[in-house]
Amino acid sequence: MGFISLAGIVVNDSILLVTFIRNHMREGHSVHQAAAKASRSRFRAVLLTSMTTIMGLLPLMSEQSMQAQILIPLACSIVFGLLATTVLVLFVIPAFYGVLADMRLIGVPTKKDSEKKAGKQAVTTNRRPDPF
Repeated sequence: MGFISLAGIVVNDSILLVTFIRNHMREGHSVHQAAAKASRSRFRAVLLTSMTTIMGLLPLMSEQSMQAQILIPLACSIVFGLLATTVLVLFVIPAFYGVLADMRLIGVPTKKDSEKKAGKQAVTTNRRPDPF
């Protein structure tokens, strides 16, 4: 159960970081510059999210009652998992994204791609609105 909770937090942070990397690349930065800028811009948010979750679970980990004994392993797995995955999200995900881009295994968005996408959205917004 703790693993499922931890996976949700980590996946959310990773998706946001990759989105920021792609946005910086659309602005014209190289993959490596975009990864560095995205890590710097998301550092505070990722760190604060992880630290507040850890601090919120510390009282549960130190509880001595019999009812809390069932939840202590859950809290421990989330806390120690967050400590490890915070480092992974901030450092390994951008590096791995750069490696995949160097190997040309992922598409690198450009300004032209975002302009084409904006043009398609302008065309599709002329449709009649759905009555429901």
